[in-house]
Amino acid sequence: MTAPFLSLAQIRNRLALTARAILRDHEPGPDGHCPICRTPSCPLSTAAHSVLRAAEKLRQ
Repeated sequence: MTAPFLSLAQIRNRLALTARAILRDHEPGPDGHCPICRTPSCPLSTAAHSVLRAAEKLRQ
């Protein structure tokens, strides 16, 4: 299904699922660096955390 046929709750849930997948892929290793970006503070991980916080606020 595409966005015009989805409810706002379904869109929020899909964004949350995508953010969780990004966090799994960009989880820092033992050295504290992202295995994909090779940076200590991964911008994708930061954005995914922001999306999850926003989705949680909308849920309440």
